[in-house]
Amino acid sequence: MTPLDGALWLVRHGFAVFPTDHPGLEQCAGIGNGHDPATCTDRGKHPCAPFTRAHTLDEDQVHHTFGEQLRNVGVAIGGVDGPNGARLLVVDSDRPGAIEDAAGAFGYRHTPTMRVTTAKGHHDYYWSPGSLQLGNGLGALRGKFDGDVRGPRGYVIGPGSVHATGVMYELVDPQQPPVLAPPWLLTALQAPAAPPIPRPASAPLREGGGALVGLVRSVLNARQGNRNSCLYWAACRAFEHASKAQLDVRAVAVALVDAATHAGLTEAEARTTIASAYRSAGGTL
Repeated sequence: MTPLDGALWLVRHGFAVFPTDHPGLEQCAGIGNGHDPATCTDRGKHPCAPFTRAHTLDEDQVHHTFGEQLRNVGVAIGGVDGPNGARLLVVDSDRPGAIEDAAGAFGYRHTPTMRVTTAKGHHDYYWSPGSLQLGNGLGALRGKFDGDVRGPRGYVIGPGSVHATGVMYELVDPQQPPVLAPPWLLTALQAPAAPPIPRPASAPLREGGGALVGLVRSVLNARQGNRNSCLYWAACRAFEHASKAQLDVRAVAVALVDAATHAGLTEAEARTTIASAYRSAGGTL
């Protein structure tokens, strides 16, 4: 399956798609606030278009986008309409069996659904009630699930795409559609995440005073849909402050990663954004 094959399969089954970077390109084709294609090391995943509004279900557009240039396929989760107003929800397991183990931790068995294998694990596609305001947060799954969740404001890489390692994203069963998310999963995702374990402020935060503490707090309080841009802004300001005060920038980065992951970003997303912010200041983490 090529990216074009995967994109056509997706739109024919009602999944909105958009182009993302392909690791076969000499340079990342992705765009985005704080993203530097020339120095990108997380290849194959960055959107080449503002996916929340530039996705498509049109086959002619798919042929033009994926048939005439080398691109991976992104699935715009918010652009997919399910039965009876249901919304798409994708559970991204970072290892095989991660969601099965999480279900067992809550006393249930995993509910099989549409699955796409990835380089590390798999994506499970579910329908969730349209009345629920689900985002990318893990809720009560935090600490019990090795992976992430993607709601209407997120996206995942679709079948036919190629990971930076060369592994292809593949449908396990093309005849299996998404099923309704099991109640235990929906309940877990709506539960408030456990608060982080209090720990003494690191030396850079203590030495940096209120400025660094305030920047970390802004990341913790960032709203869904604005978390990544808030993190980039805060990281830029934090590294500027750390440079002037001659503080340990790595410890500052750790504090920002902690705040960002508690706010709902994945660790990989947080590290990529923070590294981009640091590079803009002329450094290398």
